[in-house]
Amino acid sequence: MPIILAVYLGGIIGTALRFGVDVALPHEASTVGWSTIIVNIVGSFVLALLTTTAWRTASFPAWAKAGLGAGVLGSFTTYSAVAIGTALAALSGHVEIAFINLSFSLLFGLFAAALGIAVGNRIFKRPRSGTTIVDEGVDL
Repeated sequence: MPIILAVYLGGIIGTALRFGVDVALPHEASTVGWSTIIVNIVGSFVLALLTTTAWRTASFPAWAKAGLGAGVLGSFTTYSAVAIGTALAALSGHVEIAFINLSFSLLFGLFAAALGIAVGNRIFKRPRSGTTIVDEGVDL
């Protein structure tokens, strides 16, 4: 399967999943954007887990990496939604909501990515003090 087609089809899937979460958890500028926070945390974990497990195997094709990474997860998670949600909340006087939107997405997204790497390293049974995915500079 050509890589561009995999990204295109993955984008359709990720966008549909993202829309489903937004429908299930709607929000206004005056409320916390839990749908955005959740998809960014989940996406961070899944991408980190994939890069430390399945993507490290020689048999995992490049088109699947691109389709899942840039396609599904790239369209499922979104920096622009964090940015606009935070800006709208702040500009409408809801600074505490803006703070929650931004800090939860960043902090818990980073935590989820670190957790995904740790879980992936455990799956591949790498010793804690030895070489990890971070040391090896794996291509995302």
